[in-house]
Amino acid sequence: MKVSLFITCLSDIFYGDVGKDTVELLEKLGCDIDFPEAQTCCGQPAYNSGYVSDARKSMKHMIEVFEHADYVVTPSGSCATMFTEYPNVFKGDPKWEDRAIALADKTYELTQFIVHVLQTEDVGAAYHAKATYHTSCHMSRLLNEREAPLKLLEQVEGLELVSLPNAHDCCGFGGTFSVKMPEISEQMVAEKAKHVDEANADILIGADCGCLMNIGGRISRENKPVKVMHIASILNRQG
Repeated sequence: MKVSLFITCLSDIFYGDVGKDTVELLEKLGCDIDFPEAQTCCGQPAYNSGYVSDARKSMKHMIEVFEHADYVVTPSGSCATMFTEYPNVFKGDPKWEDRAIALADKTYELTQFIVHVLQTEDVGAAYHAKATYHTSCHMSRLLNEREAPLKLLEQVEGLELVSLPNAHDCCGFGGTFSVKMPEISEQMVAEKAKHVDEANADILIGADCGCLMNIGGRISRENKPVKVMHIASILNRQG
């Protein structure tokens, strides 16, 4: 099965290991990985800030970049969600609407792809620790994927998964929201860090680098001994 990797901005710039773990994990599962080097931002920051015209330029570019792909897989529920928004942006556009729909239909967040397309819940991972899972907003509320990450984590050998209090609360990142509304964002992530502390886990796992960067930054400033890890890095471990 041929898969084109959509690395995302945050993974490309800040979390290179997440991209590496994503590739290695998919290769272990029998996928042939293609990396279109012309890929850039999906346009989400501009789009969410109301700059739709500017965002459309990025969107058209990404449609062209991934037009050849059989499947597009990304280690980000947020960025996968943005691709699924393209058909709404280009609705009624005779040149771009069908192409936007085609991209949306073949795009998957990593765990969503593994569980629903590859039909796999046990990837042979092993990681001995007590962990809790942060549910990111875009992935659960817009992409409507809530079960795949937990199904995969439940099969990781040695991983004790405990509930995160108020797990569905936003961490306060929200892309440009955290920049435009820093005071509110700060209070939201402080509350999230408090709940992580209440879970009494060694590791906080998430499926979106933006959330992990935000929560991890707060945890670090509070000197809490909790390791923050992307789910790809957990699923790629074998002991």
